[in-house]
Amino acid sequence: MVFSLTFEPSAMKKNKALQLVITALLFFPLLLTAQKGEISGRVYDATTNEALPFTNVLVWGTQIGATSDIDGNFIIKGVEPGFHRVAATQLGYEDLLSEDFLVSNTKKVFVNLPMKPSALKLDEFVVKASPFLKKEESPVSLRTLGIQEIEKNPGSNRDISRVIQSLPGVASTPAYRNDVLVRGGGPSENSFYLDGIEIPNLNHFATQGASGGPNGIINVDFIREVEFYSGAFPANRGKALSSIIEFRQIEPNRDKMNVRATLGASDLALSLNGPISENTGLLFSVRRSYLQFLFDVIGLPFLPTYNDAQLKYDIRLNEKNKISIIGLGAIDDFSLNTGIKDPDENQRYLLGYLPVNTQWNYTIGVSWKHFRDNGFDQLVVSRNMLNNNSYKYTNNDESSEANKILDYSSDEIENKIRYERLIRSNGWKINFGAGAEYARYNNSTYQKRVISGNLIEINYQSKLDLLSAELFGQVSKTVLKDRLSLSLGLRTDINDYSSEMSKPWNQLSPRFSASYALAPKWNISFNTGRYYQLPAYTTLGFRNNEGALVNKENDLRYIGSNHLVGGLEFLPNENAKITLEGFYKWYDHYPFSVADSISLANKGADYGVYGDEEVLSISDGRAYGFEILARDRMFESFNIIVSYTFVRSEFTTSDDTFTPSSWDNKHLLNITATKGFKRHWNLGMKWRFVGGAPYTPYDIIKSSNRANWDAQGRGYLNFSQLNSLRLGNFHQLDVRVDKQYFFDKWSLLVYIDIQNLYNFQATEQDYLTNLDPDGNPQIDPNNPDDYILRQIPNSAGQVLPTIGIMVEF
Repeated sequence: MVFSLTFEPSAMKKNKALQLVITALLFFPLLLTAQKGEISGRVYDATTNEALPFTNVLVWGTQIGATSDIDGNFIIKGVEPGFHRVAATQLGYEDLLSEDFLVSNTKKVFVNLPMKPSALKLDEFVVKASPFLKKEESPVSLRTLGIQEIEKNPGSNRDISRVIQSLPGVASTPAYRNDVLVRGGGPSENSFYLDGIEIPNLNHFATQGASGGPNGIINVDFIREVEFYSGAFPANRGKALSSIIEFRQIEPNRDKMNVRATLGASDLALSLNGPISENTGLLFSVRRSYLQFLFDVIGLPFLPTYNDAQLKYDIRLNEKNKISIIGLGAIDDFSLNTGIKDPDENQRYLLGYLPVNTQWNYTIGVSWKHFRDNGFDQLVVSRNMLNNNSYKYTNNDESSEANKILDYSSDEIENKIRYERLIRSNGWKINFGAGAEYARYNNSTYQKRVISGNLIEINYQSKLDLLSAELFGQVSKTVLKDRLSLSLGLRTDINDYSSEMSKPWNQLSPRFSASYALAPKWNISFNTGRYYQLPAYTTLGFRNNEGALVNKENDLRYIGSNHLVGGLEFLPNENAKITLEGFYKWYDHYPFSVADSISLANKGADYGVYGDEEVLSISDGRAYGFEILARDRMFESFNIIVSYTFVRSEFTTSDDTFTPSSWDNKHLLNITATKGFKRHWNLGMKWRFVGGAPYTPYDIIKSSNRANWDAQGRGYLNFSQLNSLRLGNFHQLDVRVDKQYFFDKWSLLVYIDIQNLYNFQATEQDYLTNLDPDGNPQIDPNNPDDYILRQIPNSAGQVLPTIGIMVEF
C-alpha cells in the first residue's frame, strides 16, 4: 500500500495550473530583503544545571559568536538564516557542539548548551568539539540524526521512520511500510522514547504488537535530534532486542509565539511554538490527512484517514527544578472503497481480503527533573493506550452476520512510573533507578482460522491485568587520561504473569562496554550484553474458546537475546568519520507458532495484529554480520553518508534446523548526499539497495478449499517450505530539491521530492486469486468444494513526485 500524494508526469503536463503554481513557488523572486536571524541560549553544567558564565559560544564554521553572561545566557545577532550549530568552550569542561537547528528571521532560536565537566587537568585539556555523539555506555552501535538530516532526507517526506531506514543495519521494503528491521531482527523488537517517556507506537495504522505502519505519528517540526541504538543499550532502557530509539524535542521558543502551516505529501499540519508565560513554553501541533479524497478520485481500493496531535509543555520552576508534560495521540480510520466501478484484478484482490479497521492511541506523560550538586533526580509518570478494531465480511457483504469472518476489538493500557538518579563525581558516572507498571489488556475476538488442516472458529473474550517492575544500574569510568572508557550495567525485569516471569534472576540483564583510543584519530570499542523483551500483549492475553490462557499454560517466557559487538572508528577530521562494526546476536525462548510451526520472528510485517495465537517459547535464532559507515559533513560542501551492511538472520523450525528468516536480506547499501547552494537552495539524493528477502510459497491444496479460502479471502502459505524462495533485489533512487525564502516577518519553504526516479519495478510475491479475469469465482467442476486458483503478477514501484509547502510566521 502506498500512502503518498502523487502526480503522474502525464497528468502534470496536462495540468497547466499546477505547472504555474510549481514554477511560481520555486522561482518566486525575492521582493523583500530578509533580515538576519538571532540565536539566544543558556550555557550550564549538564550535571548540576548551574550557569556557566564567560563561556565562549561560536556559530560553527563562522567567526560570529558571543560570551555568556553571569547567568549563562548569550545572544548572537546577525546570523544568516538556515541550519546552524554552535560550539561552546569553557576551561574545565569538554568542548560542546550543539545539534542542528534552523535559524530564521521570524523568531529567535533558543538553544540549551549543557556542558560536561572534564576529568583532565587544565594543562592536559585537548578535548575538541565533535559533531558525532559518543557515550560511555554505548561506544558502539549508536547513531545520531540531526534535524537537518531528517528535514532534507530525500524520499522520506519528513517521516522519521523512513529516515531511520537509511541508517546502517536497518532494512527497508519496497512495500512503503515503516517497519523498523534492525540487524536481522523482526519489527516487534524495538522500543521508542519521546523525551524519555516511552511511546508504544511510532506509526499510523500500526500493526498491533509490532512497529510497522505506513506513516509516522511524530511531527518533525518539534524534533531536535534522534538517538538510534542498534546495540549496546543503556541499562535504564528495556523491552527491546534489536533497537532503542530516543526522540528529543526542541525547547519552546521564549521570544514569541510562532506559527507554521504545512502542506505535506499526505497531510495538512498546523504547529505552534512559543511562550505561555515567563517560565512556561508550549509546543503543539495537529495534522489531518487528505489521502482518502485522493485515493477515492484515482480509484484505490482502500481509503485511509489519519489525524494526530502532539504536545510539549515546559515549566521552569527554578534553576534546580523543571517539569515537562508531553502528549502524543492519533486517530486512524481505514475503510474500503467498495464503490469502485469495474475494478481490475489487483483492486478485487485487495478488496477481497483487507478488513475495515479503526484505531486510536495516545501517550501522556510528566517528567520532573531535580538538579543536585553532583547530578540530578528524574521522575517520569506516564499513561498510554491503544484501541484497535477491525472486521471483515466475505465478499464485503454485510447484509448477514453469517458472512462475518472477522470481528476484532482490543485495548492495551499501560500506567508507568520510573525514577532515575544520575551522579557524576571524580570521573565516575553512576546511574541507577527503578520503575513499576500496571497494564490492562482487553480483547474480544471472533475469527475463522485453519489450524492443523481444520477450519475452526476462534471466539473468546479476554481480560488481563499485569503488574511489572524494573530495577537497573550502570557505572561508567574513564581512565588512562581519558583514553580508556569502561561501563558496566545490570538490569532485571519481572511481572506477575507467571511464577517464572516473577523471578528476577531469570531476567538478569548484564552489559559491559569498553572503548580505547588507539591514537588521536583511532578508537576501538566493544560491547556485550543480554537483553530481554516481554512477548506482545496479544500473545500474553490469547485464550482458547474455553477461556484458558493457553500461552500461560504453555509456560510463556521473556524473549532473550545475547549481543556481541566490536567496532573500529577512524576520525580523519572534525567533520568526518569511518566506522566498521561486527555484530552477532543469539535469540532464545522466541515464541513458536503452534498452528503454523514457525517462529513468530518471521511475522509482524503485515497490517493487522501480530502474536494473537497459541505459542511455545522454544524457538532459537541468530543474526550476524558487519556494517561499514563513512560520513563527511563538509566534503566539498556536501554532507555525505555511505553505509553498507552484510547481515544474515536465521531461526529454528520445528526440527530445530536454522532457516533464513523473513528479514534475511544479506546486503543493505545506502548512499545519501545533500548540498546547500547560494540563496538557500538545497539538493539531495539517496540511493538504496536491499537484497532480496526470502518468502514462503503458497499451499495450493489448503488454499483451494472453498471454506478455507472464504475464511480469509486470500491464499495460505506452505510453512513446511518456510522462506525457501527469494525475491529479486530492490533498489531505488530518490531526489529532493528545497528552496527557502526569508522575508521580513515570515518565511516560506518549498520542496519537490521524487521517489524512485528511474521507476524501478520490484518483483513481489504473486497474488493468489479464486476469480477469473472478469471477477467471477472459479469453482472446480470436478470438486465443487474447491476453487480453481490462479496467480496474478505483483510488483511494487512507481515514480512518486510529491510537493511540500511550509509557511512560518
